[in-house]
Amino acid sequence: MSQENLPIEHLYFTETNLEQILENLDVVRNRIHPQATNEEGINEQVFPSVCLIGLGRCGSNIALDVASLVYDARTNYMREVESQEILDSESEFRPMRWIRKHLPLEDKDGVKPVFLIEPIVLLGDLDKDIEGRIRFSNQEGRTKFLEEYTKLQIMDLSEVHAGGAGNAPILGQYLAKIILNKDATTFRNENWKQMHSYLVDSCGIKANQSRLYFYIFSAGGGTGSGMASEFGLAQQFSYLSKTFDYRSDQSQMADKRHSFVFEPIFTSGICILPNISGKNVEISEALHINAGRLLTKYISEEWNFSYNEEREDDEVPADVMERIRPWNSMMLISNDIMRYAEEENGGDSDNIDVNTMEKYANQYISQQIFNILTAQAVTTDYDEDYFRRAGIDIAETIRLDANDLFMSLAGPVAVAYAESVVNEGTRQDSVDIDDLFCRSIELPHFNNDTSAIEGVSVLPVESDRYREAIKNYRKSGYDATALNHLHFFKNCSSIVSIISLPRDYKLSFTALNRLKMHLNRLCPNTTLKRYALVIGASANLSLTTLIAKSPCLSDDFLTLMVAYMKRCFARDDYRYTDEIDKAVIKMIQDDDFDDALVDKFFTTYENPAKILDTNWYAIKPMYEKKYRELIDNNQRFVSINDIRLDINNVKNAIKYLREIYRHRISKTNVLTLNG
Repeated sequence: MSQENLPIEHLYFTETNLEQILENLDVVRNRIHPQATNEEGINEQVFPSVCLIGLGRCGSNIALDVASLVYDARTNYMREVESQEILDSESEFRPMRWIRKHLPLEDKDGVKPVFLIEPIVLLGDLDKDIEGRIRFSNQEGRTKFLEEYTKLQIMDLSEVHAGGAGNAPILGQYLAKIILNKDATTFRNENWKQMHSYLVDSCGIKANQSRLYFYIFSAGGGTGSGMASEFGLAQQFSYLSKTFDYRSDQSQMADKRHSFVFEPIFTSGICILPNISGKNVEISEALHINAGRLLTKYISEEWNFSYNEEREDDEVPADVMERIRPWNSMMLISNDIMRYAEEENGGDSDNIDVNTMEKYANQYISQQIFNILTAQAVTTDYDEDYFRRAGIDIAETIRLDANDLFMSLAGPVAVAYAESVVNEGTRQDSVDIDDLFCRSIELPHFNNDTSAIEGVSVLPVESDRYREAIKNYRKSGYDATALNHLHFFKNCSSIVSIISLPRDYKLSFTALNRLKMHLNRLCPNTTLKRYALVIGASANLSLTTLIAKSPCLSDDFLTLMVAYMKRCFARDDYRYTDEIDKAVIKMIQDDDFDDALVDKFFTTYENPAKILDTNWYAIKPMYEKKYRELIDNNQRFVSINDIRLDINNVKNAIKYLREIYRHRISKTNVLTLNG
């Protein structure tokens, strides 16, 4: 699809010159593999299969933490000689303890196998000083890490905007739109042109082997919440543009190695939801409105892309291009996790400081990314000697590739996680599989044996009620009827379960069957179940379960979404009453959807002024002037009004919730002619 014929909604710049894209990719490749050139000076190293994109302050900090964990796994804890005092030190930061305990540090031959999945990590923020914030932080060993972890790249976008988005996602989104609509070759910063080619222009071609992209951001802020979905849309747009480009000029190329091939990429947002149920937290807080906007936007786009049957012609590529959504799925991780973990650990969650809260959040997310990476990593992501030295038979590993995730996970996703220590020589039946499964779906808590944070990333219902339900589940001998009536489990459409085993531990057939039985009983209407068995990438037995679609029916999700609708869409008569709350529940549950109800309660467009403590009409022209100055082409101008969410987003979001609320499966009956 040529640049001139792009749908009016999407004016994203995409480099169409393949030679230029390959040239830019070579620059990125040489930057992340600086010593990899052969005698002819050609760098033949492949790109890692995984890329993490941290956006905004929160997102970039977490992505940085994941990179630090991987780096530390290779250095600090893999050395033959290590001070015992450091190992036993209680002051050691929890994620570091977790990673050390998680990795297989011992080997029978005295050689320590190395965990070597190293993702490319891109950090982006609208803060001019992102590089200074990262490079000059006083974290011990940070300078050495930044020098040695060459796969970490900083996206300096300050020439477009040198400040943050002022806690307003619509401004973050508009600034991201300017960055992505502007011709990448006109940026003064050469690095951006090359990073753009890696992230946007080349996804899906053979020269770029990255197939999984994780966007990490805070839903409650302005920069990450606004930028992330725009970056995701630009990538999806570029990828689908190539998919629908049937022109044969590229197929005439003599060298077809780098031509576009239809290889699915899997992209996921990893979305940090703000605290909403603490004793001192008010629902009307701007963080909740920001998060609600993101959730409403995402599920309305997901409805339009996957379910909307009102569209006229599904076969027209332009129609599909107008309905793209930013990611295949969006993982939801609540910041309340950290509060529950502190409470379960005997601490006082009211007095937990912000930095500790953030560190716990970062650890939980790092754990999940770490485990998802192990489940899909291709052998080229490991050191070539890894499997041989670790004594791992690669034939025994069942992994998930991008296509598996692409087909299995869509829409909002929650994570359930737990792990158990299994020592060398542990009998197969000695691990309590029932307990492991139950811990993975409990309220978040610390595992004192492994330093991991276990539990579910978003609670299905309010915490006291869920705690009671889990208690009954345990008391009843794991009878699923104590839990499977909750929409979170009852309406789940697909599950991906990742079981990670130490090298010498064999999970018995009966234990695996019990895990599957628990999943089947807990989620009785699941259409699709995928399992990955990873061997040798962990010193512990761990279970990660990704629960798809139904998390949008959880209390947290619904509360945030409706809080945003009331604040930014509601007509004056209903803004401060509970009529909208009741009406949304009714619209989801009623057999027939009444459009007129939405029109009754809501205005046509969102009003961004409702969450800004300043004059929106004075801000708007300032940002639009910036757009006109940076993109001097009237035909490519986008007004900030054009990116407001409208009443159709509200309707589509409610339709999506209705769809998931009604999810059922029909049991297969055995047919016979032998009456």
